[in-house]
Amino acid sequence: RKGRAVVLTTLSGDIEDAPRIVSGIGELDRATGGGFVRGSALLVGGDPGIGKSTLLTQAAAALASKGHRIVYVSGEEAVAQIRLRAQRLGVADTPVELAAETNVEDILATIADGKRPDLVILDSIQTLWTDMADSAPGTVTQVRAAAQAMIRYAKSTGAAIVLVGHVTKEGQIAGPRVVEHMVDAVLYFEGEGGHHYRILRTVKNRFGPTDEIGVFEMSDIGLREVANPSELFLGERHAKAPGAAVFAGMEGTRPVLVEIQALVAPSSLGTPRRAVVGWDGARLSMILAVLEAHCGVRFGTHDVYLNVAGGYRISEPAADLAVAAALVSSLTGLALPADCVYFGEISLSGAVRPVAHAQQRLKEAEKLGFGSAVLPLGSEELAGGIGAGAFQPTELADLVARIAGSRRSRADEQE
Repeated sequence: RKGRAVVLTTLSGDIEDAPRIVSGIGELDRATGGGFVRGSALLVGGDPGIGKSTLLTQAAAALASKGHRIVYVSGEEAVAQIRLRAQRLGVADTPVELAAETNVEDILATIADGKRPDLVILDSIQTLWTDMADSAPGTVTQVRAAAQAMIRYAKSTGAAIVLVGHVTKEGQIAGPRVVEHMVDAVLYFEGEGGHHYRILRTVKNRFGPTDEIGVFEMSDIGLREVANPSELFLGERHAKAPGAAVFAGMEGTRPVLVEIQALVAPSSLGTPRRAVVGWDGARLSMILAVLEAHCGVRFGTHDVYLNVAGGYRISEPAADLAVAAALVSSLTGLALPADCVYFGEISLSGAVRPVAHAQQRLKEAEKLGFGSAVLPLGSEELAGGIGAGAFQPTELADLVARIAGSRRSRADEQE
């Protein structure tokens, strides 16, 4: 057939804000960018058993109790199992509509009855199958076709759709990497097995920022919001121990303080060990090389272990300075000042480079009782507070000299 012409328009014009359904669960609304957008599709990924269904059951109950029509379709559990969970969470009396079904056409026929739903939750995308494709459920063809049908429904009716996806050992959403391109937002629900908190991380969002996190704590009665995650990640700090530095990081618009712990121990091996938990191993090797080449700090005969306390994961290069401080502190056996926070990027030449949001990081540190900071020179204007008296090295060697210098000043005091 011959194509028909579409109307071209300009970049300027009236814009309407995306209409949102606010759940009232602050951390979930923060991660989605202010609530679920009507007519959008959202993918929530996470390891099995991490709490995806718990989170979505709580969100469904919160929205249903505000008068929204919420449909929860499970392809993995029987209705009785979902009811049991709702009872445990104390939300069994909310008007959420349930179904246990895996066929897409049947699901669409069911939700077409009555008033249009505001939110449809499908748990999980791997169990859905459609008559349009003739392969087994969970295969890429079925997942793509099923997701496409549900997303088409969302766009044409204005209902918001949440798809749940399982995660493989590598941490990718299993099978439907294809779905990530189709949906409007992708959230990962992550947490360490041994820790009781969970992080909801935004990795894609067409209607909001892509680097936000929501922090929850898992309890017997479901997920509880953690409004101040810094207190959680700093936990019970041991102030006098060498090798610990507090890093003032940023997650989206929110500053988060975490403790970085380093242990540098003499090695009996020909090739010393380098082990990292919660940070990038290649980046640690880089920092060690800069310390050796530009600061004369030798790690060649030492094992190096680095850990981010509380099982938290850091991805930003602003942690370089805190890591370097923790490494030097552990090697020299000198504890860093307990009330000091560190942030800054280190270049291969040994220079300390400025990072964004210095003011917000310092504000968070001040709020938690920190009195001093080490940060790069040339960060944005620092108004008063702990920023005024902050130590701002231009070279990493300046910081190393300062840490090593604290030994001399202590020796003088003892004399």
